[in-house]
Amino acid sequence: MRQIYLDYNASTPIAPEVLDSMYPYLQGSYGNPSSSHWASATVKEALQTARASIAALLKCDPDEIVFTSGGSESNNYALKGVYFALKEKGNHIITTTVEHPAILNPCSFLERLGAKVTYVEVDETGSVSPEAIEAAITEQTILITVMHANNEVGTIQPLNEIAQIAKKHDIVFHSDAAQSVGKIPVHVDELGVDLLSIAGHKLYAPKGIGALYIRRGTPLESFIHGAGHERGMRAGTENVPYIVALGKAAELAVQALGGQSLHNLGRYFLDQLYARFGGLVKLNGSQDNRLPNTVNVSFVGLDGNDILSKIPQLAASTGSACHAGLTTISPVLKAMNVDEQTARGTIRFSVGRYTEQEELDEALQLLEKIILEN
Repeated sequence: MRQIYLDYNASTPIAPEVLDSMYPYLQGSYGNPSSSHWASATVKEALQTARASIAALLKCDPDEIVFTSGGSESNNYALKGVYFALKEKGNHIITTTVEHPAILNPCSFLERLGAKVTYVEVDETGSVSPEAIEAAITEQTILITVMHANNEVGTIQPLNEIAQIAKKHDIVFHSDAAQSVGKIPVHVDELGVDLLSIAGHKLYAPKGIGALYIRRGTPLESFIHGAGHERGMRAGTENVPYIVALGKAAELAVQALGGQSLHNLGRYFLDQLYARFGGLVKLNGSQDNRLPNTVNVSFVGLDGNDILSKIPQLAASTGSACHAGLTTISPVLKAMNVDEQTARGTIRFSVGRYTEQEELDEALQLLEKIILEN
């Protein structure tokens, strides 16, 4: 059987149209965007076009988009930038227990510099309560950061309600939207965020490119210092080919958002898992309020790593890791109070733009062979 890729939440392939858009800027259009001569004109225009495409996807102004090297840099810029800009006002940050390490680790770093961080717990679906966020606010709170959709279980957080709370208390609000952009509508004014992070390789663009939405007027200290690139907000000569790629990926995302392909494939796969494995399968996360492409299930009483090790042609992710004979479960599942035995049987399947139903059927057959016949 062919190789089957069901790990789109980890990384997406580069879309052919995206790859084609990069070639002119890898070959002939080599000028520095900061220069003022003929060789820079084309690349300057390319940056403007890409910025406008991303702004159209997020429904914001182009000058509110700053290009970065990816989601991790965008998150670091948001958290550290707000902390250093507002540290005279306060030192308290609020986040959740199910954030990506690209949020949790910067928070840990800032704690070493004197920040106080509150990690708000979530319910059994992985959702955080806006009331719990508000209860954590103190006079020193300067930033709330809550991911839009969880990368493991797909649960979508109530950002708009949290944004209203942040606005009421005059607190900057950031969201890591690496997993949601391109899968569901992500419009910054509807969500109410001040800062929002994007990762290109979750969006059919290359690894090594991302963007940070910065609402006009949001206090933010520069994260990388140098010359005045990106209107002085992010030093370093712009990576034009990759920025063009991200812009094209944003264009394609706008076109794809109206379709039902991801929803239909995700629903089909989950329904088939229930039909074929019955009580062996337990869905992790919200039944309805989750990313349409993400199916995180536990095969109760089994080991997810063991299952996937016997199906080498199937690419998916597990909910536990084994190091030196010791198994550690996902911090996200642990935060959701999934018991250790159930968590060990977890596999995250995530479909994408190029997934075919035939692939899902083949994957189901492979799983049946391992789970039911042994």
